[in-house]
Amino acid sequence: MITILGPTASGKTSLAAALAYDLGGEIISADSRQVYRSMDIGTGKDLDDYMVSDKQIPYHLIDIAEPGEKYNLYQYQQDFNNAYIDIRQRNAWPILCGGTGLYIEAVLKGYALSTVPQNPELRKQLEGESLEQLTEQLKTIKKQTGSTMHNTTDVDSAQRAIRAIEIETYNLEHQAEHRDMPTVDSLVIGVSIDREERRKKITSRLKTRLDSGMIDEVKGLLDRGIPVEDIIYYGLEYKYVTEYIIGQRTYKDMFQKLEIAIHQFAKRQMTWFRGMERRGTTIHWIDAMSPMEEKIDKIKAMI
Repeated sequence: MITILGPTASGKTSLAAALAYDLGGEIISADSRQVYRSMDIGTGKDLDDYMVSDKQIPYHLIDIAEPGEKYNLYQYQQDFNNAYIDIRQRNAWPILCGGTGLYIEAVLKGYALSTVPQNPELRKQLEGESLEQLTEQLKTIKKQTGSTMHNTTDVDSAQRAIRAIEIETYNLEHQAEHRDMPTVDSLVIGVSIDREERRKKITSRLKTRLDSGMIDEVKGLLDRGIPVEDIIYYGLEYKYVTEYIIGQRTYKDMFQKLEIAIHQFAKRQMTWFRGMERRGTTIHWIDAMSPMEEKIDKIKAMI
């Protein structure tokens, strides 16, 4: 398998699609939010990227869950394994591509956690606490478990922080077993983009998405009866745009805070990838701004 990872706005999807076109490959998405149907603009699906020279590049694990569901790592492991086996049986190249480091690392390391039930009593205790307070509690529990399963990439809303605490608490109390999954031999390519260039692209892309109907997309989810707190759970665009729609923020405040949050998110993605390297994953970094043909040639040389 080939894995292509990188922070948001690094151009990893277009690279993966171009590589798939060249090699006869298929893409397996590693994005924790692109699994949801009807959440297209805010998650940056950019499905046009999967069309290369009038050829549709097959992709997997996009649009496989309904909005409002709490898709998780356990489910991702099962779905990844099914897609991977399917692609290999057809003698095509599986190309894992995305920016959700937790999902990527779980696949490469070959493990998955058992599903963790909800803890109503714990949730009641945590109700009303701020995101900052919840994050501190999560850090404390992680020190006890030695866990690398959550960092602030996963807890940009109180609801997500509570779920993370719930999982870590369960693992602490029950010593939840890791389910062994098949290990995957993969060449891992990282797309490196200069910080200032990344910031420009993030800002430009945010403006484009807002002009292309992102607010209407979120309104549509609300109109379908999906609770406000469930949409906010998905974080970033969905959190800030929802707060704008329900009158908690002005448009200007929403844009400014969301822009900052996405920049911070990209930084945390890179922190996770560097952590993967420290934990033993070799990542071959290539320059995002190099010509596409040059990037493809470099990857093929590594293969």
